[in-house]
Amino acid sequence: MKNLKSYIIITLITMLVFGALYPLAMTGLGGLISPEGAEGKPIFKGETLIGYENVGQAFYSDKYFWSRPSAVDYDASSTGGSNYGNQSPDLLEEVQQRTEKLLQNNPGLEKSEIPVELITASGSGLDPHISKTAAMIQINRISEVRGIAKEDLTNLVNKHNEDALLGIFGPKDIVNVLKLNIALDEMSTEVTVENELK
Repeated sequence: MKNLKSYIIITLITMLVFGALYPLAMTGLGGLISPEGAEGKPIFKGETLIGYENVGQAFYSDKYFWSRPSAVDYDASSTGGSNYGNQSPDLLEEVQQRTEKLLQNNPGLEKSEIPVELITASGSGLDPHISKTAAMIQINRISEVRGIAKEDLTNLVNKHNEDALLGIFGPKDIVNVLKLNIALDEMSTEVTVENELK
């Protein structure tokens, strides 16, 4: 009976610490470090919500940098991957279709140059980043559609390149697609004004 009482007390203390105090402490710490992190870091243009820095969204137009494919169509309420094995016929068909679309819409692109993240979905389906390489291979298409010099687009991608935290934690040489496309729209406005002044 004495041991049973001790077990019950230990169980209750463990439940209190790990079931309530620890989650509350982590939530509070997260709020201090990144107040908008839990909200996906919303991005506004004036009063209008454009999107979320930490949540990927679809870009299909030829005038934008394309995002990583999503198995959940970028639905934040239903995150997840396709769960296909790497030899699944359905996955291989999806990869083939994405490859063909990239080759069709990006002049001069070779199949061997396509980074894997542009033809496969991420585990969450909401990855907001692509590699710098994945952005660079889209420059020819965007330059042709928008009439912006390739050198200027290369500089834009380099400007938005993100490195690993402290140089060692997480991926390096990645770009946030939404932030890059917002900057691209701003650049296009500047180019239009310059062309009108000439």
